[in-house]
Amino acid sequence: MNQQIIEILKIVITTFLCSTLIMPFMKRIARHIGAMDIPRNDEGHRHIHTKATPKLGGVGIFLAFLIGYMLFGTESVQMNSILIGSFIIILTGIADDIKSLRARTKLTGQIIAASILVFYGGFLLNNITAFGYTINFGWFSYPLTILFVVACANIINLIDGLDGLSGGISSIFFLTIGIIGYFQGRSGTLVMILTFIMLGATLGFLLHNFYPAKIFCGDCAMYLGFMIAVITLLEFKGPALTSLFVPLMILGIPILDTIFAIIRRLLKHQAPFSPDKEHIHHQLLGMNFSQRTTVLIIYGFNFLFAFASIFYSLKDPFMGKILYIIIFITVVWFVLRTTVISKKNKEMTDNIIEKVGEVIKKDSKSKKQKNRVK
Repeated sequence: MNQQIIEILKIVITTFLCSTLIMPFMKRIARHIGAMDIPRNDEGHRHIHTKATPKLGGVGIFLAFLIGYMLFGTESVQMNSILIGSFIIILTGIADDIKSLRARTKLTGQIIAASILVFYGGFLLNNITAFGYTINFGWFSYPLTILFVVACANIINLIDGLDGLSGGISSIFFLTIGIIGYFQGRSGTLVMILTFIMLGATLGFLLHNFYPAKIFCGDCAMYLGFMIAVITLLEFKGPALTSLFVPLMILGIPILDTIFAIIRRLLKHQAPFSPDKEHIHHQLLGMNFSQRTTVLIIYGFNFLFAFASIFYSLKDPFMGKILYIIIFITVVWFVLRTTVISKKNKEMTDNIIEKVGEVIKKDSKSKKQKNRVK
């Protein structure tokens, strides 16, 4: 077996076992300190589970990551900024899991963590080249990078609505980045080591979190989004737009779901991040799919985006773009057939389908009549 593959498996298996063994302790700690997810179905809450479940799964992932870093990582300024930022995100998540924080307080914690990456670690989206043009962000690259990290943290947190959803989607992301990096010959780099550490840690959590979940990530799901942002920024070899585009496209479903949620809430004159039960996974549940099937369907769509990203990066960029477009159109079509954005768009789509059907029927009838005349 290739030595690189052996090293990768060593990292993934070690952090997987650490994460798996840590989770039972996190359940006990969560019960002891009151970090429990109590189901509520009143307005403003979107719980689907029916019994109290321990949170702090995200803390378990972080601890497994720390062990993985101590065994396989190397010290650097960038790595120090990642560790400090992670610690702040985890503390914010724990505080929110024990006693719900105000949105402003939670956002402050995210901004501080992102700022450490930017001002201490040197993570920056300086400029982007696309279609032959280069956009240099200058001083704006600082707030732009902070915004990017905060957005990633919230995207994963927002989609964490079903057993195994955030953990599975994050695992697909880390696996895809790992595959691309391996075949590009970058297995020993910092970004690949972090990717494989996170893959093992997240899979270990998923073992306890898949339906029926024994532990939830809680608001520490922000940590998964934070690390996805870190890996994406490390992958951003700039200034080519594609180096940022490919990692983001792996998260096609969470990103689209977040965009649709913001549009939906603004149309209803609600706060953009207020909870509701109109997300893509809620729509699938409304179609009488079980929780397990709903999660597997979303996994399937994410695997399609991941496959398109691998194809784009390693095989044929043109065909990769075609795959992206086909998958995107399919998701948008599903959205238009549901109330993901609003009830009006479903009614409008149903009317369009009905009218198209009538036109096709009329056309077929006229053809039959012409054939009879002949």
